[in-house]
Amino acid sequence: MSSGRRRINRRIIQSQPSASQGKGLFSRLRARWHWLLGQRFHYAAALFVVCWVLLWFRAFEVQVLLGPVYSDMAERQHTYTEVIEGARGSILDRNGRVLARSVACQSVYANPRVMEDINDAAKRLAPLLHRSEADLASVFRKNKAFIWLERKVDDATATAIQKEGIPGIGLSREFERVYPYRHLAGQLLGFVGVDSHGLEGVELAYDDRLRGTSVKSRVSRNAAEQILNNERDDAAEQRGEDITLTLDVQVQFIAEDVLADAVRSSGARWGGVLVSEVATGEILAWAQYPFFNPNNYREASSSIYRNRLAGDSLEPGSTFKPILMAAALEEKLVTPNTKIFCENGVWRTRYAPIRDDTHAYGELTATEIISRSSNIGMAKIGLMLGAQKFHSYLDRLGFGQRTGIGIHESRGILRAPRDWSELDLMSTSFGQSLSVTGIQMLQAYTILADGGEFRPLSLVMDEPGQNTTSAAGQRIFSKRTTRTVLKMMEETVDGNGTGTRARIPGVRVAGKTGTAQKADHSGKGYSRKRLASFGGIVPADDPRYVIYVMLDEPTTTGYGGAIAAPVFQKVASRTLAYNGYLPDVTFALAEKEQERKLTPAQLAQRKKDAVYLANLAKYRAEKAKKERERAQKMAGKASASGVNVMPNLRGLTLRKTIETCVARGIVPTMEGNGTFVLRQSPPPGTRITDDSTCTVWLTDTPPLSEAKTPPSKE
Repeated sequence: MSSGRRRINRRIIQSQPSASQGKGLFSRLRARWHWLLGQRFHYAAALFVVCWVLLWFRAFEVQVLLGPVYSDMAERQHTYTEVIEGARGSILDRNGRVLARSVACQSVYANPRVMEDINDAAKRLAPLLHRSEADLASVFRKNKAFIWLERKVDDATATAIQKEGIPGIGLSREFERVYPYRHLAGQLLGFVGVDSHGLEGVELAYDDRLRGTSVKSRVSRNAAEQILNNERDDAAEQRGEDITLTLDVQVQFIAEDVLADAVRSSGARWGGVLVSEVATGEILAWAQYPFFNPNNYREASSSIYRNRLAGDSLEPGSTFKPILMAAALEEKLVTPNTKIFCENGVWRTRYAPIRDDTHAYGELTATEIISRSSNIGMAKIGLMLGAQKFHSYLDRLGFGQRTGIGIHESRGILRAPRDWSELDLMSTSFGQSLSVTGIQMLQAYTILADGGEFRPLSLVMDEPGQNTTSAAGQRIFSKRTTRTVLKMMEETVDGNGTGTRARIPGVRVAGKTGTAQKADHSGKGYSRKRLASFGGIVPADDPRYVIYVMLDEPTTTGYGGAIAAPVFQKVASRTLAYNGYLPDVTFALAEKEQERKLTPAQLAQRKKDAVYLANLAKYRAEKAKKERERAQKMAGKASASGVNVMPNLRGLTLRKTIETCVARGIVPTMEGNGTFVLRQSPPPGTRITDDSTCTVWLTDTPPLSEAKTPPSKE
């Protein structure tokens, strides 16, 4: 059959209807569907294989390639490296009383990465930290594993935060610096910052010794900041070294009490008192007012916590005159009886007139020049000595240099002699045209009191190598010279000099007043502002203590003899009484001194009190027994009540009073002069709190018991 015929037949057959045609169409459709399903399966299988490969690759990347990175990130979320500081060493006075110590406390931190609900955490924590919810929430949104929220919170706050159990909020141990005596020697002690590093004063100067050693600790915590593991370095943290100062808390109390009253009454900008022990050069008191409480250092300005007795350099004025006089005596240029014409109060030099402040003197002896504080007389002696020799003595005494006591101090200003004009030499002779610090003046007076041998001052007990200087042990003045100068200074106090208000009945006092004009900051000479000062040595015949007083810019009067000398008198007499150097005869002399100042009516009243004096001997014989009984009674009351109460101070000596108050952490305020307590406020038995104060009124004679109280003098 031909091909064309076969094609025609095929078309004919295809065009003919068949009974099985419907069934064939269904089969074809089903076959088509199965084919499509087969194709999708292959696609799905291929897709599955691809995804499987990608997942295994990602797992390989995460676990092998990036595993250490993610592991470290996870560890940081729950494991921290904390630096654990050892407790800071304490600062003690010479008798072991704690002036500064460290106590453990808690600080609050956050780990926002493990917080469950930031807003809820902020809401619960805000009232405890006294911060706004919005502020805390903004802090928590930071992607950090550790954020300090509040450093060194009180125990109540720490306990409340711990009870809340907020995930991501934790507590860390730190140490807070506490000064038990509050403002006592505040400027000298200085303070520490939030990281327990010294920032001022002794805290800064001896920071390396006081600071404890630190160790690193890896701490693991869960989401609730509970410690799971704590791995420390091999070395445990160690407490810092204790520092023992030469200060005596009781003498410091005395100096601060007297100084505060003087600054307030004189209207001075600030005041300072320094006390040193002649035999050792140890500083017993370092008082400055206005007071500074290191416990609240954030609330104080630098003008308050500035240690002015070491950091401020001022022109000393007439307290400088004994130094020049000692140099002139040593060079045998003058004797105590050398007479010098003082120009009747005004010396019109070719440079500028030099005046004596209060009186117009004609001819004066060298002793009278000191006692009456003649600027003109001292200027003429300075010209006799010359700039080169004068500067040599000042240099050996330590002026223009740091004393080396260990804390931050100024060098002062002492120019080279080649830079001195003749006018500079004359003005330096009476304490102008140079600048010194209070501690430099204390050192110079201590050298005069100690027979002219250089003895460095010291502030820290048994300090290895402290104040080592080539001048140590060097003799600057002969003992004969210093004895002569001290006798001249005695005339200043006990004669007709400018320091009569520094007298202590029964005690020989050597002293010198000072009234220095302060330089005008505009550079136009001197202003009307003054520095009133007084330097004194007691007893003059057997020097034990040097006391230097400074009152800056007083408003009532600027003369050192009027306002600084009484400060010395009170500090010196109370210090001598506290240390038992005032003999009983002193009280009798004090009575006689008072009688000379009384009116006839007052004398008549005094005689009516003969019973008071007649019972004095009997009282002294029974005093020891009564004190023992009183101590036992008060101890029993305190033990029974479980609280610290105010003791009965009436009749106690000044020394015993201070010791009793110190034992209870009280800063006593003393009114009047004398050695015995007449009355007190608050009364005995009053509960003592952290804010308790005590005022005692002193008398020269011990009061009798309440049953034997003499008639009122009113």
